[in-house]
Amino acid sequence: MGRRTQAERDAITVEIGYAVVTGFLVGGLTFLAIAGPVMVTPMPAAAERGLVLAGTVAGLAVFVVRVVHVLWRFPGGPGRNPQPSQPGRTKPDS
Repeated sequence: MGRRTQAERDAITVEIGYAVVTGFLVGGLTFLAIAGPVMVTPMPAAAERGLVLAGTVAGLAVFVVRVVHVLWRFPGGPGRNPQPSQPGRTKPDS
């Protein structure tokens, strides 16, 4: 693979930032959805620990899945050739 242009490097940087920020938001919302009742409802200590642990594990898993999903779909992602095989052709079956 040849050297990347500054525009390509900038696009990758923006995509990584987008993936991390949206992953953090979705993971945080998942954590709050699972562990949120601990802040509102009084419950036994074991239930609180269980909900916080479950929220942490689920939030982390959702974060990782989101980041991988966003970066995998990026046009220059793994196994993808960013250049069309025939210039001027937009459809793969053209």
